[in-house]
Amino acid sequence: MNFLRLIKSFKEAIQGVAYVFKHEQNFRIQVVISLLVLIFVWFFELSKAEMIVIFLLIILVLILELLNSAVEKLSDVLKPRLSLQIGVVKDIMAGMVFLSSLGAVVIGLIIFWPHLFEFIERIW
Repeated sequence: MNFLRLIKSFKEAIQGVAYVFKHEQNFRIQVVISLLVLIFVWFFELSKAEMIVIFLLIILVLILELLNSAVEKLSDVLKPRLSLQIGVVKDIMAGMVFLSSLGAVVIGLIIFWPHLFEFIERIW
């Protein structure tokens, strides 16, 4: 692969993420929440292991939302009219994002709770 082709592929990848950011409200919400979580990571000075887990969870949720958006767009092209099968596929994809988000929240609470509790004790 030559360098210009590599640069072009990076540009196209960034355009894909930008498209989803512009057109999908859920992705924008998840990006904002991710940025807030990263502020908490910095504020609470998490361990490297905790940071890695948080970063992986953020990336997982965002990647699954990108995948969900891609499958929805592809479904609309392949079968533009509403159908039971397309509806089921879209529901499954939404469920995948929901479960990953729920898991990220639970794991995030497990990681942040002791730090938050310690912070509250210090200010009281």
